Formats: sequence, C-alpha cells, structure tokens
Amino acid sequence: MPTSGWPENFRSGFTSFVGRPNAGKSTLTNALVGQKVAITSAKPQTTRHTIRGIVHREDAQLILVDTPGLHRPRTLLGQRLNDLVAQTLSEVDAIGFCLPANEKIGPGDRFIATQLAQLQRKPIIALVTKADLVDREQLAAQLMSVAELGVEQFGEDGFAAIIPVSAVKEFQVQEVANVLVEHLPKGPPLYPDGELTDEPELKMVAELIREAALEGVHDELPHSLAVVVEEMIPREGRSEDKQLIDIHVSLFVERSSQKAIIIGKGGSRLREVGSNARQGIEKLLGTKVFLDLHVKVAKDWQRDPKQLGRLGF
Repeated sequence: MPTSGWPENFRSGFTSFVGRPNAGKSTLTNALVGQKVAITSAKPQTTRHTIRGIVHREDAQLILVDTPGLHRPRTLLGQRLNDLVAQTLSEVDAIGFCLPANEKIGPGDRFIATQLAQLQRKPIIALVTKADLVDREQLAAQLMSVAELGVEQFGEDGFAAIIPVSAVKEFQVQEVANVLVEHLPKGPPLYPDGELTDEPELKMVAELIREAALEGVHDELPHSLAVVVEEMIPREGRSEDKQLIDIHVSLFVERSSQKAIIIGKGGSRLREVGSNARQGIEKLLGTKVFLDLHVKVAKDWQRDPKQLGRLGF
C-alpha cells in the first residue's frame, strides 16, 4: 500500500450515461449510488444539469455524470443541452450507452451512436436497460441488435462491452459498476468518503420540485417548465429541535394555459406538487420545510437567450 493510504491499484474517474429520453439513465445512476440523486421521469428532457452521483468502493471511486438526453435539437434550449452533453462526454473516462431492452433500436439511438463514434478511442459500454421487461428470447435478440449497431458505428471491435441490466430489479447493477471501473485510470479518490453528489442543495431542491410538477401532466409541459429556487432560509426564532426552512420557489412556464395545468382546479394540483416535493426535500435536507410555490409565465423562454440565461441555462 502506498504512503497515501490507498491501495496501489485503486481507480477513480468519471463516467457518463447517454441514451435517448427515458432509456433508464437516471434510474441506473440512482441504483448504483444507492440513493436518489438524479431526477427520474418518463418525460423527455427531465434532466437539465450535469448531476454527479458518487459510487464509493474499496477498490475504486466511480463518479457518474448524468447528462440531459442527446436528441436532435428543435430549440435554442435543446441546442444548449446538446452542447452541454458533448462537452461532458469529451471529459469523462468511459461512457455507458443505455438502450432499453423493450424497444427496438430506432433513429434516436442511431443518432446518438453516430455522435459517440466521433469521440476517438473512448470506451463505450452498451447497457441494455430494463431487462426485466422482456423474456430471455427478446433479450437475446436485443443483445444481437445492439452488437450489430456497435460494429456498424465503431468498426469490427464494436462496443467495449455489452451488459443487460435492470436497475429496478437490481439485476447486474454491480456488474455495470465493475466494467465501468475497469476503464477508469489508476489514482486516489477524488471526493471525500460518504459524499454521494457534489450538486448544490439549491439545484437538487429545484430538481425535486420539477419532478413532482411533471408527474402525470400532459406531454406539452416538460420542455416548458423551469424551476428557480429564489431563496432558502431557516425560519427565525425556532428551537434547535424544531428547525424549519422556508423555501421560496418560482415555476416558469411559457403560456397561460400551462400555468393553469400546473395550478389545477382551485390550486389543487399545485398543492399536490408541493406536498410530493416536500417529502423528498425534507429527506434531502434532514429537516422540516415550508414550500412557497409561485407559477409564472415567461413567454417562449426556451428560444430567448436572455431568459435562458436568467433561468440558469
């Protein structure tokens, strides 16, 4: 063992999961880290910021960079998200390409594969997610299709590895970690033991509110919703054992009709969003919180560079 106190063969580094929307990237991140650090939703474009999850092992430290889904951009926001992904991918040590077992490989997957093929000599591991949703025969067929895609895009060597996985059933989650770790450089841990993410709390609070707001709403909303935590302050005059944090939040949408969707009849939907988000936030912060939510219209913010900047993009 070297003088630093870390095993000689200790590995540490960054990996990222890519895949089209709802390919299981965030769920797999959460399963590997063992705690909810990435927002999960069946709606496309739910992950807006690079959220890191940190997997601590005796032999390695695996830092997961969770990026927005790569897609063909239709708005300025979409282009900025794609640029963010490209920049992130150029900096990580290995990439896990998530392809759901229960959906045929489509144009979206091929688009991502062609983007990945431009990253010279970076290990790309194909992760066939949601393996619990198909039978063995279907899984075998999908693994063959994925192998063919690898050869087609990356030459005869294809993917560095192909692993079927189910984050929900915890099937092969550790195997995914093992293979990713093999591709990390040797070196000491990059984060203190016990840390699960380096995301600022404000950003994680905003993500939990977005997740709650997106639950069960119509398809037009996800792209159009931005959440800004205006302030987070401890309530004055409370005793040590009865701490309360006041969180003031603005939810921005692009049209009045979307505002009505989020607020719901007589404010019922917004109350539900607040109550669902509050549970996750209290768990995250370890204290009771009072959530003050306001819905505002910022017309066409996704196409307006000024507004994008103000909303953190």
